[in-house]
Order: sequence, then C-alpha cells, then structure tokens
Amino acid sequence: MSQRVLIKQLQSLPDGPVSVSGWVETVRDQKKVQFVILRDETGAAQLVNPATRPPVEPVEGAEPQDAAALALTDTISALTTGTFLTVHGELKHDERVKLGGVEIKVASLEVASLALPETPIAADSGLDKRMDWRFLDLRQRRNNLIFRVSTTLEHAMRTWWVERDYIEVHTPKLMSSPSESNAELFSLEYFGDQTAYLAQSPQHYKQMAQSAGFGKIFEIGDVYRADPSFTSRHATEFTSVDAEISWIDSHEDVAAMQEELLAFAIAAVKDKHGAEIAELFGVEVTVPTIPFPRIPLSEAREIVAARGHETQRTDGDLEPEGERQVSAHVKENFDHDFVFVTDYPFGIRPFYHMKDAETGLTKSYDLLYRGVEITTGAQREHRIEVLEEQAREKGLALEGLEHYLDFFRYGVPPHGGFGMGLARVLMLLLGESSIREVTFLFRGPTRLAP
Repeated sequence: MSQRVLIKQLQSLPDGPVSVSGWVETVRDQKKVQFVILRDETGAAQLVNPATRPPVEPVEGAEPQDAAALALTDTISALTTGTFLTVHGELKHDERVKLGGVEIKVASLEVASLALPETPIAADSGLDKRMDWRFLDLRQRRNNLIFRVSTTLEHAMRTWWVERDYIEVHTPKLMSSPSESNAELFSLEYFGDQTAYLAQSPQHYKQMAQSAGFGKIFEIGDVYRADPSFTSRHATEFTSVDAEISWIDSHEDVAAMQEELLAFAIAAVKDKHGAEIAELFGVEVTVPTIPFPRIPLSEAREIVAARGHETQRTDGDLEPEGERQVSAHVKENFDHDFVFVTDYPFGIRPFYHMKDAETGLTKSYDLLYRGVEITTGAQREHRIEVLEEQAREKGLALEGLEHYLDFFRYGVPPHGGFGMGLARVLMLLLGESSIREVTFLFRGPTRLAP
C-alpha cells in the first residue's frame, strides 16, 4: 500500500501507484464515468473511475460483472460533500486535466468519515451563519490561505526578533489586578474569596522584564477586552503582538524597530504567498518602504479638517473616519500604506506613557495601516516618582498598583514598546472587511461558540 502523499506533491511524482487523503468537494456521477474532486490541506485533485453498473435487465450469456468494481461505483455514488476518505489508485499526468494536469484512476477507497448529505452553509451564506459553522467555512482554499499567511507572518516576526537576540516571554493571562484600567475588564472567581482578572495586555509584565534586565523581549499571545463593540475591528479575545526594549532615547526607537519588523514580515508573506493572495483575494502584497511617514496628531487633525471631515470626539483623538482620512492623505502624497501619528496629549494616553519635558505631550504614537489603527507604542515613564505622580493625575489609587510600581523601586532602564493586533494586520493585508474573517474562532459580545 502506498504511503499518503499531499496533493500539492502529485505534479512532481511520476505516473504510478499513489495514495491521497482528504475530503470530497464535488462528485460528478455520470452513467459511464465518475469524477470526484478531492481536496486536502494543500490543494485539490481529480479522481476518475469508469462506472460499472448492473444492467437494467439481465443479458443472457453476458460475462458476470466484477463485484469489486460494482461496489466501488456504488460507494462513489453514495459519497457526500465533506466526506473524508483515502483513495489508492494510479496517478496519470494529462495536460487536458484542468486541475493541476494530473488525475488519479481509483483502484480502491476507504471512507474515514461520511458527511451528512445536507451542508448547513453555502457560498452565499452570511458571515454570522458561516461563523456558526466555522469548521466547514474554513475548508475553503481561500480561508485556508489566511492561516498559512498568518503562520508565515508570525514566523517571520519571531525570526526577526530572535536573530536580534530578543527573548520570547509568555506572560500570565490571570492577574490579581487590572493590567490597564478597570474598564473593559473581565473578572472571575478564583480560589477562596479571591477575584482574578483576564489580562487586557501584557503591558505590566513587559515592563517587569525590563527591570529584570532582559533588555529586549516579545510576546505573541491572547488578550481580553470586555468591550461591547460590534465593529469590524473589535473582539473580546484577540491575539496581541507585543515587544518592549530597553535603553531607548525616545518612542522613535520603538517606531524604528516596528517598521523594520513589519517590512521584514510582509516581505516574507509576499515571497511565499504573494501569487496565491493575488489569485484568491485580488490583493497585491506591497512591502512597505522604510521609514514610514510620521505626522504629529495636531497636524493630523488639520489634515482631517482640510479634507472636509468634522470630528465628533471631544478629547482630540482621531475617530475611525479621521484615521481613514489621514491614511488617504498619506497614500495620495507619499504612496505609503502606513503612517505613524505621534505626540498625543497625556489626557488620552495611559499614565505610564512618558511626557516630553518641553511640550508636555506624550512620547507615543499610533500606527495606522490602510486607514485603521493597528498599534499603540510609546516610551514608558521609568522614574518611580514621576510615574506615581502621573498615576495620581489620572485619578488612580497607588494601592492598587503596588505590584506594578515595585518594578520601578529597584531600578529600571529607559524603555518602551508597542502592542499590535494580529487580526487587524491580517485583515488589512488581505483586504478583508472584518477581523472575524481572519480569526480562527471569533469571540465578541454575542459570540462564545463554537
């Protein structure tokens, strides 16, 4: 019996015996021949079987039919879409076969799991319906590619970091106190009468690693936000890409690190998947040039106003339409998909962002990608007395921050970092309309299953 091969390998194999496994995509059960399109995790191939069917009326003197051939024909006739099976047969190269120029003449097949005949979703099913049956939705070649791209993107980022001597950390997701603020916080009962909180970000622990002398660290892990938002870019559980580095002069050092990281990772995606992304998503992967444009927030607001948009926010931050307008301006004037919006007022930033001594603005940025914010980055305040004062300025009780503040009582170098939403990057890279399309299993205010 032949060892299983992947469908993508068939074109490179010589004619001869072969075994492939996958699920049935379509069956064409014709009178004299049967065709099955079988798909595995790497592609699709055509199976062919000369149909052997019993005569409608017995024919006197006719040769008895091959029982095995009859059984094979009946088995193929009974196959349903989604059935998983293994087929053994004869591989043949034939330029006339549209699907890869190869086909397999079936000798035998083994059904591993027969699917129900009625599929609960179709090509035109709505997003919520497809999310209900996500495991079926993910069988599409297009959706399979999303997670291959995600794998390449993450691997490339890890490669960039590891080659530069960064340390990967895995921070706790159960915390005794909030990691950011009391807002957007999930709490749960812990042992005894304790209350635990799901981490909103690894922020505190990233900074602890700087006090520990790690120097440069990164993490790719889950974070949780009790945010009742129903937008295309929000989720209650998502994958955050985080990094933190010591001995910086300003947030510019963080921004320079992030733009190099993204350019390297996107180049890896283009090299490995660019042609297939263009085919299935109609998107040309563009590797960004370095440096990315930088625009101070005050100038960004002027750009938005000049383009005819009146902001509704009272805190001075950009709203989603403002972000789109700034990105459109950058695309028109710099032909760039990324832009750092810098120099945010302290009033709309966390207490741990460092203030510029001259301007009073924070040494921070948001990174916009094709009109959507994907990152907040900053230099952190590392001086304990200043940090405590900034916490009080925000109305925070120092008692609830003791574990965090302890990191700074025994020395910590100047440092900074960023947090970036992986799903947002994938959504924008592939030109999708919602992070639900690029999340393996989405979690939102009304979705806890499957």
